[in-house]
Amino acid sequence: MSPIETRPIQILLVEDSPSDARLTISALQLAKVANELHHVEDGVEAMEFLKRQGKYRNSPRPDLILLDLNLPKKDGREVLEEMKVDAKLSTIPVIVLTTSSAEKDVLRSYQLHANCYVTKPVNFDRFLECVRSIEHFWLSVVVLPTEENSY
Repeated sequence: MSPIETRPIQILLVEDSPSDARLTISALQLAKVANELHHVEDGVEAMEFLKRQGKYRNSPRPDLILLDLNLPKKDGREVLEEMKVDAKLSTIPVIVLTTSSAEKDVLRSYQLHANCYVTKPVNFDRFLECVRSIEHFWLSVVVLPTEENSY
């Protein structure tokens, strides 16, 4: 059994909207895969969490990141760009989960090496279905890299 199967999946949710964060957290709490969800509200906090700085010095390395694009302080594009040039962070899969369906945002996210781009549905039931689909694919089907193998 691999290390990823013997411990909960670590998920970092980077989301500034309290209502979207609550919906995502609720959907993941109902997940069939054991996960530990960590939530930060802006891009600066996200990078501090990922680099284990300040109050996040003991934070776990996420196995998966759910990243909103339109964040305060440092937007999701900047977070993605900073992550993907850092050898220690570049292998963490990033799902852009945003309200923007603008072609320029989709293109830029993939240029910055996002692993996928998902537009948040406005409807509550569709949003829950969307998060559950993400959970099923990324936490049940895909093999995620471990920290030991990411350097």
